[in-house]
Amino acid sequence: MHRLRVDPKDAAPIWRQIEEGVRRLVSTGALAPGAAVASVRDLARQLMVNPATVAKAYQRLCEAGVLTVRRGEGTSVAEAPPAMRRPERQRVLREAALRYAGVAATVGATEEEAVRELRAVLDRVHLPASGAQR
Repeated sequence: MHRLRVDPKDAAPIWRQIEEGVRRLVSTGALAPGAAVASVRDLARQLMVNPATVAKAYQRLCEAGVLTVRRGEGTSVAEAPPAMRRPERQRVLREAALRYAGVAATVGATEEEAVRELRAVLDRVHLPASGAQR
């Protein structure tokens, strides 16, 4: 899988790094809806991690509706973004924001720097228009 990397020195567990990396590739369009993803064994070999670690990330992504598994066809990106109720979406966003704010604080970033980097990333990600409902 292109542009997916893990850092053993990162405080985040490897499975979370894989999960977040796949989410990032999907959200930026680098992995299109319906695109096949590497098998658990292939990705584990590529990243030099235990296959169980990749399996955990893939399982969580399947449960979240980001990936789908079709018997005999393997794992692929879901055709449509997962439907998530507003309270759940807010909880997930808050948890991610806390992780981001923690990273910004530990690297000594100012609030302005952190917000600027977040806006730069949001400009590259495909989000629905403000009035759109899911």
